[in-house]
Amino acid sequence: MPKKAVTIRDVARQAGVSVATASRALNGKDIVNPRTRDRILTVMEELGFRPSPAARRLSLGRTLTVGVVVSFLTRPQAAERLRGVDAVLTDSEFDLVIYNVESVQKRDHYLGTLAQSQRTDGLLVMSLPPTAEAAAAIGSSPVPVVFIDVHTPSVAAMPRVIGDDVAGGALAARHLLDLGHTAIAFIGDALEDPFGFTSSRDREQGLTGTLAQAGLSIPAAWIGHGAHGRYEARELAHRMLTDERRPTAIFTASDTQALGVIAAARELGLHVPDDLSVIGYDDIEAADYVGLTTVRQQLFESGRRGAEILLSEIKVRSEQAPAARLAPELVVRATTAPPKEGRG
Repeated sequence: MPKKAVTIRDVARQAGVSVATASRALNGKDIVNPRTRDRILTVMEELGFRPSPAARRLSLGRTLTVGVVVSFLTRPQAAERLRGVDAVLTDSEFDLVIYNVESVQKRDHYLGTLAQSQRTDGLLVMSLPPTAEAAAAIGSSPVPVVFIDVHTPSVAAMPRVIGDDVAGGALAARHLLDLGHTAIAFIGDALEDPFGFTSSRDREQGLTGTLAQAGLSIPAAWIGHGAHGRYEARELAHRMLTDERRPTAIFTASDTQALGVIAAARELGLHVPDDLSVIGYDDIEAADYVGLTTVRQQLFESGRRGAEILLSEIKVRSEQAPAARLAPELVVRATTAPPKEGRG
């Protein structure tokens, strides 16, 4: 016959305490005398007691889970942020539940129901601006919610972790100007965006604003918008690089798109960075492999800080919503260099 599992009642009997006291010691309640708690924990170890996760959740009145609503999970930016979240939760009692969003309908469903449900003790929302209606409901939710990389005014009074994409675009512009480039192009995401993403627009704004301060503007033919992807960026770059007058540098709204630009340059027999400088945004893992100059937006750190804020909010809700601001950093590698003499 299989050995009977040790129960909390067995532990209480062996330690000479009530079941309620044994349960409080297991759950770390401060009302248990420290010496009594130590005796109970010793008995648990001696008997090989393993608490049922379901029973533990029931006794605490909590789910012991943290939900993450993330857009386009397969993109490297999302994966890197999740690594930061997991680094924090690994050392906690909470399990991680991921809700992947690739449609507006899914976004509205998750943001409209999860914060009001009993399915999670806290919620992280990554790069998904909520509708005004969802933001109002989240603001009064019994479940704490922390936003990461969401810049819309509707979440300004909620806990959040944000970067500065305009400043990041300005960093890229200043780097190219310092190298001597004046023929600079931009490739970013499509202007029509059902999710309300702002990063590509803000990075373009940072670029064009800084160029304007230097007395420069980007010709319309050198501004390309399209679906977020390497192949789409390659096609946009191919069009620019076969123009009668081609740019000497291209800044893209993401490293993924920068990889597409590099592919287009190689197909046309252009050498990076001698014939074309390329600078991306994000500093994903692949950027280091290919030596891509980029703007780092601290993806891992944003996930880590978001998880830390959420665990703090689960423990005690803040009177004033905490906000962590992460500054972008320029990472210079091998894909940018001064332009060739007499080009343009």
